[in-house]
Amino acid sequence: MTIAVGDRIPEATVATFKDGIVTHSTLDLLGEGKVVVFAVPGAFTPTCSNKHLPGYIEHMADFESRDVKVFCLSVNDAFVMDAWGKDRGIPPKLHMLADGNAAFVRALGLELDGTKNGMGIRAKRFAMYIVDGVVKVLNIEAPGEFRVSSAEAMLEAIDA
Repeated sequence: MTIAVGDRIPEATVATFKDGIVTHSTLDLLGEGKVVVFAVPGAFTPTCSNKHLPGYIEHMADFESRDVKVFCLSVNDAFVMDAWGKDRGIPPKLHMLADGNAAFVRALGLELDGTKNGMGIRAKRFAMYIVDGVVKVLNIEAPGEFRVSSAEAMLEAIDA
């Protein structure tokens, strides 16, 4: 079942990289305050690298001015997410989250089966706005599209 607006985020383990792999509970990391999580099917992939992540990099000051923490999530390992962030020059307050086993995206019901293309289980492209652990906005892209999960779309939704 897919998470919906009004639902609490599920608990799962995700990872970041800082002098090694650090694991986090999604409830601890995303359960307090205002948070945007945007998910991409894969680090270093064309739309993710050339459109999705750059939009959030460009608009980080806009999120910060609204006291919104921003997390980029992908079903990749923490080493890949760290390398991708460094490669793309992410600002310090844009956090790269690794969901290497797809535990969180499965708990959300937002997994994408890319096995026919040799990519395994990935995250659908989506973005959600969470306030104190409750989903307030959930924008899931249709296959092959990139519109509703962009930084601009999320800023508009937050301000609505």
